Parts: sequence; C-alpha cells; structure tokens
Amino acid sequence: MERKQTQGRKKIEMKMIADENARRITFSKRRHGLFNKASELSTLCGVDMAIVLFSMGGKAFSFGKPNVDSVVDRFLNQNAQPSEGVSSHATRHDDATVHQLNQQFHDLRKRLEAEKKKEKIVQNMSNKNYGLLSCRFDAYVNQLDLQQLEQLKKSMEELKKNVAQRVDELNSEGSSKHAQEEEQVENTEINDNDVSTIPHDWLRL
Repeated sequence: MERKQTQGRKKIEMKMIADENARRITFSKRRHGLFNKASELSTLCGVDMAIVLFSMGGKAFSFGKPNVDSVVDRFLNQNAQPSEGVSSHATRHDDATVHQLNQQFHDLRKRLEAEKKKEKIVQNMSNKNYGLLSCRFDAYVNQLDLQQLEQLKKSMEELKKNVAQRVDELNSEGSSKHAQEEEQVENTEINDNDVSTIPHDWLRL
C-alpha cells in the first residue's frame, strides 16, 4: 500500500511574530521547552547552569541548577589569573566587563525580588478579601432573627435548586449536541453500496 506523502514540518521563518497573542503563546511554550532542555543537559552532563529570560512585559523568568544565584556568583567570582603575555589594557578591560556583569546581576536580582514581593502582596490581598467577605457574612447572619434566618435559608435552598437545574440543562444540551454530531458522522459514513436500490417502477411489480 502506497504511503501518503506529507509535507513534513515546515521551517519557521526566523523573524519576530507580528501577532501579539501568538507571540506571547510562542514565548510561553518555547520558554518551558528551553528550561526542560536545560534541565536534561544538566542531568545528563552533570553541569551547573543558569538561564534568565524577560517577557515582552518585562517579567523575569529564571532557571538554574542547582540555582541561579550560585551559578551567577561562580561566574562573577572566577579568580582566573591572566597569562604573562596579557597586557594591562586587556586586564583592565576584563575587570570592567566583570564589574558590568556584576552590576547587571545585582539589578536582575533586585527585579526578581520585586516580582516575588509583588506576587506575595497579591496573594495576601486575595486572602484578606476572602476573609473580610466571610466575616461580613457571618456578622450579617448573627444580626438576623429566627424569621429572617428561615427566609434566608429558603432563599439559599431556592438558589441551590436553580443552580442544579441550570447544570442539568447544560449537561442535557451538551449530550444532545454530542448525539447529533455522532448521528451526522454515522450518516456521512454510509456507503452507497450498502443502500438497497429500489427500482423506480416497483409499483408495477
């Protein structure tokens, strides 16, 4: 049986993606893929490594084995002695480069710490809002008399009933739609040879 010829994987043109949403999705997928490959390389070869990426919005993402800080510290604090043939100008240039990298590393560390603090603040605010809402509801319930509590209970039971009814309706709609799709598929799969041919003059028989 002859195998169907396929075009294979198309080579992606190396230029910035024009669509912003597609660019964000590509960044997220490729970032995870890059980190996974780095982890595999570190495990297979037993090496330490650090990777730092910044998204289009300026958010920092990092990966390191054993961790980013230790790898960068090792890189910046290398005490390699210059050979006898290295000039003083080259030595000063290397010192300036190390100083620049060191400054960039400290700036990056500050940005990472700021991102962590921001995430912690958002989490605390979310927990606080939930707790505040719960306290307000408890305080509201404590102020109600027996008749009001009975009315509240009735309203909540009615709400629960309506929610359950709506869920059943959505499930029923989904099942009906799925059954229709299956019926359409079955109809399209019927072969002409499987259909009995009835003579157009069968009434004369």
